[in-house]
Amino acid sequence: MNHKAGFVNIIGNPNVGKSTLMNALVGERLSIITPKAQTTRHRILGILNDEDYQVVFSDLPGILSPGYRLQEKMLGYIETALTDADIFLYMVEAGEKAYKENVVTKINNSGIPVFVVINKIDLSEQTLIQEQIKRWQQVFPGAEVIPVSALHRFNLDKLLSLILNKLPENPPYYDKEDITDKSLRFIVSEIIREKVLLYYKQEIPYSVEVAIDSFKEGPDLIKISAWIFVMRETQKMIVIGQGGKALKKVGTEARKDMEAFLGKKVFLEMNVKVSKDWRDSDRLLKRFGYEN
Repeated sequence: MNHKAGFVNIIGNPNVGKSTLMNALVGERLSIITPKAQTTRHRILGILNDEDYQVVFSDLPGILSPGYRLQEKMLGYIETALTDADIFLYMVEAGEKAYKENVVTKINNSGIPVFVVINKIDLSEQTLIQEQIKRWQQVFPGAEVIPVSALHRFNLDKLLSLILNKLPENPPYYDKEDITDKSLRFIVSEIIREKVLLYYKQEIPYSVEVAIDSFKEGPDLIKISAWIFVMRETQKMIVIGQGGKALKKVGTEARKDMEAFLGKKVFLEMNVKVSKDWRDSDRLLKRFGYEN
Protein backbone atom coordinates (compact mmCIF):
# COMPACT_ATOMS: atom_id res chain seq x y z
CA MET A 1 0.00 0.00 0.00
CA ASN A 2 1.42 3.36 -1.05
CA HIS A 3 -1.54 5.51 -0.03
CA LYS A 4 -1.11 7.64 3.09
CA ALA A 5 -3.89 8.88 5.36
CA GLY A 6 -4.13 10.14 8.92
CA PHE A 7 -5.43 12.64 11.43
CA VAL A 8 -3.41 15.81 12.03
CA ASN A 9 -4.75 17.55 15.12
CA ILE A 10 -4.05 21.27 15.56
CA ILE A 11 -3.78 22.17 19.25
CA GLY A 12 -2.93 25.45 20.94
CA ASN A 13 -4.13 28.41 22.99
CA PRO A 14 -6.99 30.63 21.77
CA ASN A 15 -6.30 33.06 18.91
CA VAL A 16 -2.99 31.64 17.70
CA GLY A 17 -4.31 31.05 14.17
CA LYS A 18 -5.39 27.40 14.17
CA SER A 19 -8.43 28.03 11.97
CA THR A 20 -6.45 30.21 9.57
CA LEU A 21 -3.83 27.48 9.26
CA MET A 22 -6.32 24.71 8.54
CA ASN A 23 -8.24 26.81 6.01
CA ALA A 24 -4.99 27.67 4.23
CA LEU A 25 -3.76 24.07 4.13
CA VAL A 26 -7.09 22.67 2.90
CA GLY A 27 -7.73 25.56 0.53
CA GLU A 28 -11.29 26.13 1.74
CA ARG A 29 -12.80 28.50 4.29
CA LEU A 30 -14.22 25.81 6.58
CA SER A 31 -13.58 27.37 10.01
CA ILE A 32 -14.76 30.86 10.83
CA ILE A 33 -12.09 33.40 11.77
CA THR A 34 -12.38 36.46 14.02
CA PRO A 35 -10.00 38.32 16.35
CA LYS A 36 -12.00 37.18 19.38
CA ALA A 37 -11.01 34.29 21.65
CA GLN A 38 -13.17 31.14 21.60
CA THR A 39 -14.26 31.70 18.01
CA THR A 40 -13.90 27.95 17.38
CA ARG A 41 -16.27 25.97 19.61
CA HIS A 42 -16.45 22.63 17.78
CA ARG A 43 -13.96 20.14 16.41
CA ILE A 44 -14.00 20.82 12.67
CA LEU A 45 -12.32 18.49 10.20
CA GLY A 46 -10.75 19.82 7.03
CA ILE A 47 -9.85 17.11 4.51
CA LEU A 48 -6.99 17.55 2.04
CA ASN A 49 -7.10 14.98 -0.75
CA ASP A 50 -4.62 13.93 -3.40
CA GLU A 51 -4.23 10.76 -5.42
CA ASP A 52 -1.66 9.37 -2.99
CA TYR A 53 -2.80 10.80 0.34
CA GLN A 54 -5.62 12.11 2.50
CA VAL A 55 -4.75 14.46 5.37
CA VAL A 56 -7.57 14.96 7.89
CA PHE A 57 -6.85 18.16 9.79
CA SER A 58 -8.70 18.85 13.05
CA ASP A 59 -9.29 22.48 13.97
CA LEU A 60 -9.98 22.58 17.69
CA PRO A 61 -11.13 25.08 20.30
CA GLY A 62 -8.34 26.89 22.12
CA ILE A 63 -7.09 25.33 25.35
CA LEU A 64 -9.04 26.84 28.27
CA SER A 65 -10.16 26.33 31.86
CA PRO A 66 -13.91 25.66 31.61
CA GLY A 67 -16.35 27.91 33.45
CA TYR A 68 -19.66 26.46 32.21
CA ARG A 69 -21.01 23.38 30.39
CA LEU A 70 -20.35 24.69 26.88
CA GLN A 71 -16.67 25.18 27.70
CA GLU A 72 -16.53 21.70 29.25
CA LYS A 73 -17.70 20.29 25.93
CA MET A 74 -15.15 22.41 24.06
CA LEU A 75 -12.43 21.02 26.33
CA GLY A 76 -13.77 17.53 25.62
CA TYR A 77 -12.92 17.93 21.94
CA ILE A 78 -9.33 18.69 22.92
CA GLU A 79 -9.16 15.66 25.22
CA THR A 80 -10.40 13.43 22.38
CA ALA A 81 -7.89 14.96 19.97
CA LEU A 82 -5.07 14.07 22.35
CA THR A 83 -5.90 10.37 21.92
CA ASP A 84 -6.69 9.93 18.22
CA ALA A 85 -3.97 11.89 16.42
CA ASP A 86 -1.47 10.47 13.97
CA ILE A 87 0.40 13.80 14.05
CA PHE A 88 0.16 16.79 16.37
CA LEU A 89 0.57 20.37 15.24
CA TYR A 90 1.08 22.34 18.44
CA MET A 91 0.52 25.93 17.38
CA VAL A 92 1.79 29.05 19.11
CA GLU A 93 2.22 32.62 18.01
CA ALA A 94 5.52 34.48 17.99
CA GLY A 95 6.34 35.70 21.49
CA GLU A 96 3.98 33.29 23.23
CA LYS A 97 5.23 31.63 26.41
CA ALA A 98 2.20 30.23 28.25
CA TYR A 99 1.14 26.61 27.89
CA LYS A 100 -0.83 23.99 29.82
CA GLU A 101 1.64 21.60 31.41
CA ASN A 102 -0.80 18.67 31.36
CA VAL A 103 -1.45 19.04 27.63
CA VAL A 104 2.25 19.27 26.79
CA THR A 105 2.99 16.25 28.99
CA LYS A 106 0.31 14.16 27.25
CA ILE A 107 1.68 15.06 23.83
CA ASN A 108 5.28 14.37 24.85
CA ASN A 109 4.35 11.03 26.41
CA SER A 110 2.19 9.90 23.49
CA GLY A 111 5.03 8.91 21.17
CA ILE A 112 3.12 10.59 18.34
CA PRO A 113 5.07 12.88 15.97
CA VAL A 114 4.67 16.56 16.84
CA PHE A 115 5.54 19.72 14.97
CA VAL A 116 5.56 23.02 16.81
CA VAL A 117 4.19 25.69 14.49
CA ILE A 118 5.16 29.27 15.37
CA ASN A 119 2.63 31.50 13.63
CA LYS A 120 2.51 35.23 12.82
CA ILE A 121 6.26 35.46 12.29
CA ASP A 122 5.65 38.36 9.90
CA LEU A 123 4.87 40.44 13.01
CA SER A 124 8.11 39.62 14.85
CA GLU A 125 11.84 40.24 14.65
CA GLN A 126 14.08 37.43 13.40
CA THR A 127 16.05 37.33 16.67
CA LEU A 128 12.85 36.73 18.62
CA ILE A 129 11.88 33.90 16.29
CA GLN A 130 15.25 32.20 16.81
CA GLU A 131 14.81 32.49 20.58
CA GLN A 132 11.31 31.05 20.28
CA ILE A 133 12.55 28.08 18.24
CA LYS A 134 15.08 27.19 20.94
CA ARG A 135 12.52 27.60 23.70
CA TRP A 136 9.89 25.36 22.12
CA GLN A 137 12.52 22.74 21.30
CA GLN A 138 13.07 22.54 25.06
CA VAL A 139 9.33 22.25 25.78
CA PHE A 140 8.91 19.55 23.11
CA PRO A 141 12.22 17.64 22.96
CA GLY A 142 12.75 16.05 19.57
CA ALA A 143 10.00 18.05 17.86
CA GLU A 144 10.73 20.06 14.74
CA VAL A 145 9.79 23.74 15.13
CA ILE A 146 8.43 25.42 11.99
CA PRO A 147 8.00 29.22 11.75
CA VAL A 148 5.08 30.17 9.48
CA SER A 149 2.65 32.90 8.59
CA ALA A 150 -0.66 31.13 8.05
CA LEU A 151 -2.31 34.35 6.88
CA HIS A 152 0.30 34.92 4.17
CA ARG A 153 0.89 31.18 3.51
CA PHE A 154 4.60 31.51 4.30
CA ASN A 155 6.36 28.17 4.83
CA LEU A 156 3.14 26.15 4.54
CA ASP A 157 4.52 24.08 1.66
CA LYS A 158 7.39 23.01 3.89
CA LEU A 159 5.01 22.22 6.74
CA LEU A 160 2.80 20.10 4.48
CA SER A 161 5.84 18.25 3.14
CA LEU A 162 6.91 17.40 6.71
CA ILE A 163 3.39 16.22 7.54
CA LEU A 164 3.23 13.95 4.48
CA ASN A 165 6.60 12.47 5.37
CA LYS A 166 5.27 11.40 8.80
CA LEU A 167 1.78 10.41 7.68
CA PRO A 168 1.16 6.65 8.08
CA GLU A 169 0.12 4.35 5.25
CA ASN A 170 -3.64 3.88 5.36
CA PRO A 171 -6.59 3.80 2.96
CA PRO A 172 -8.61 7.04 2.92
CA TYR A 173 -10.95 7.55 5.87
CA TYR A 174 -13.38 9.70 3.90
CA ASP A 175 -14.61 9.92 0.33
CA LYS A 176 -12.03 11.68 -1.80
CA GLU A 177 -14.65 14.29 -2.76
CA ASP A 178 -15.22 15.32 0.88
CA ILE A 179 -13.59 18.48 2.24
CA THR A 180 -15.10 18.37 5.75
CA ASP A 181 -17.17 16.19 8.06
CA LYS A 182 -19.59 19.05 8.76
CA SER A 183 -22.98 19.53 7.12
CA LEU A 184 -24.01 22.57 5.09
CA ARG A 185 -26.39 23.44 7.94
CA PHE A 186 -23.45 23.61 10.33
CA ILE A 187 -21.36 25.72 7.98
CA VAL A 188 -24.08 28.31 7.38
CA SER A 189 -24.81 28.51 11.11
CA GLU A 190 -21.13 29.23 11.73
CA ILE A 191 -21.14 31.93 9.04
CA ILE A 192 -23.94 33.71 10.93
CA ARG A 193 -22.11 33.32 14.25
CA GLU A 194 -18.95 34.74 12.69
CA LYS A 195 -20.81 37.92 11.76
CA VAL A 196 -22.14 38.20 15.31
CA LEU A 197 -18.59 37.87 16.63
CA LEU A 198 -17.39 40.57 14.25
CA TYR A 199 -20.18 43.13 14.58
CA TYR A 200 -21.12 43.09 18.28
CA LYS A 201 -19.01 44.02 21.30
CA GLN A 202 -18.67 43.13 24.97
CA GLU A 203 -20.50 40.01 26.11
CA ILE A 204 -22.81 39.58 23.10
CA PRO A 205 -20.62 37.24 20.97
CA TYR A 206 -20.04 34.86 23.89
CA SER A 207 -23.74 34.75 24.77
CA VAL A 208 -24.88 33.81 21.24
CA GLU A 209 -25.44 30.49 19.51
CA VAL A 210 -27.05 29.82 16.15
CA ALA A 211 -29.40 27.00 15.10
CA ILE A 212 -30.64 26.39 11.57
CA ASP A 213 -34.40 25.77 11.62
CA SER A 214 -34.75 24.90 7.94
CA PHE A 215 -32.50 24.50 4.90
CA LYS A 216 -34.40 24.07 1.63
CA GLU A 217 -32.36 23.83 -1.54
CA GLY A 218 -33.93 24.52 -4.92
CA PRO A 219 -32.30 24.52 -8.36
CA ASP A 220 -31.40 28.22 -8.19
CA LEU A 221 -32.17 29.33 -4.62
CA ILE A 222 -31.51 28.06 -1.11
CA LYS A 223 -33.99 29.17 1.57
CA ILE A 224 -32.50 29.21 5.07
CA SER A 225 -34.26 29.97 8.34
CA ALA A 226 -32.12 30.47 11.45
CA TRP A 227 -32.56 31.16 15.16
CA ILE A 228 -30.04 33.29 17.02
CA PHE A 229 -30.10 32.36 20.71
CA VAL A 230 -29.10 34.90 23.38
CA MET A 231 -29.19 34.77 27.17
CA ARG A 232 -31.04 37.98 28.09
CA GLU A 233 -33.79 40.21 26.72
CA THR A 234 -31.39 43.17 26.63
CA GLN A 235 -29.04 41.14 24.41
CA LYS A 236 -31.93 40.38 22.07
CA MET A 237 -32.61 44.10 21.71
CA ILE A 238 -28.93 44.78 20.93
CA VAL A 239 -28.71 41.98 18.36
CA ILE A 240 -31.84 43.21 16.57
CA GLY A 241 -30.86 46.88 16.83
CA GLN A 242 -32.97 49.96 16.30
CA GLY A 243 -35.54 49.22 13.64
CA GLY A 244 -33.86 45.86 13.01
CA LYS A 245 -30.81 47.52 11.42
CA ALA A 246 -28.16 45.52 13.30
CA LEU A 247 -29.75 42.16 12.50
CA LYS A 248 -30.21 43.18 8.87
CA LYS A 249 -26.50 43.99 8.60
CA VAL A 250 -25.56 40.58 10.02
CA GLY A 251 -27.95 38.90 7.61
CA THR A 252 -26.68 40.77 4.57
CA GLU A 253 -23.03 39.96 5.27
CA ALA A 254 -23.80 36.34 6.18
CA ARG A 255 -25.82 35.84 3.02
CA LYS A 256 -22.93 37.08 0.85
CA ASP A 257 -20.56 34.52 2.39
CA MET A 258 -23.15 31.76 2.11
CA GLU A 259 -23.67 32.46 -1.58
CA ALA A 260 -19.92 32.44 -2.19
CA PHE A 261 -19.55 29.09 -0.42
CA LEU A 262 -22.70 27.40 -1.72
CA GLY A 263 -22.54 28.76 -5.28
CA LYS A 264 -26.25 29.66 -5.29
CA LYS A 265 -28.48 32.56 -4.36
CA VAL A 266 -29.59 32.46 -0.73
CA PHE A 267 -32.76 33.75 0.95
CA LEU A 268 -31.94 34.09 4.65
CA GLU A 269 -34.47 34.61 7.42
CA MET A 270 -33.26 35.13 10.99
CA ASN A 271 -35.07 35.45 14.32
CA VAL A 272 -33.70 36.05 17.83
CA LYS A 273 -34.74 34.00 20.85
CA VAL A 274 -33.90 34.34 24.57
CA SER A 275 -32.77 31.17 26.36
CA LYS A 276 -31.28 32.13 29.70
CA ASP A 277 -29.21 29.02 30.43
CA TRP A 278 -28.39 27.63 26.98
CA ARG A 279 -24.65 27.45 27.77
CA ASP A 280 -25.39 24.99 30.63
CA SER A 281 -28.29 23.10 29.02
CA ASP A 282 -27.30 19.64 27.76
CA ARG A 283 -30.51 19.50 25.71
CA LEU A 284 -29.80 22.76 23.85
CA LEU A 285 -26.08 22.07 23.52
CA LYS A 286 -26.95 18.78 21.83
CA ARG A 287 -29.27 20.66 19.47
CA PHE A 288 -26.37 22.98 18.65
CA GLY A 289 -24.17 19.99 17.78
CA TYR A 290 -22.08 19.59 20.93
CA GLU A 291 -22.21 15.81 21.16
CA ASN A 292 -19.31 14.82 23.40
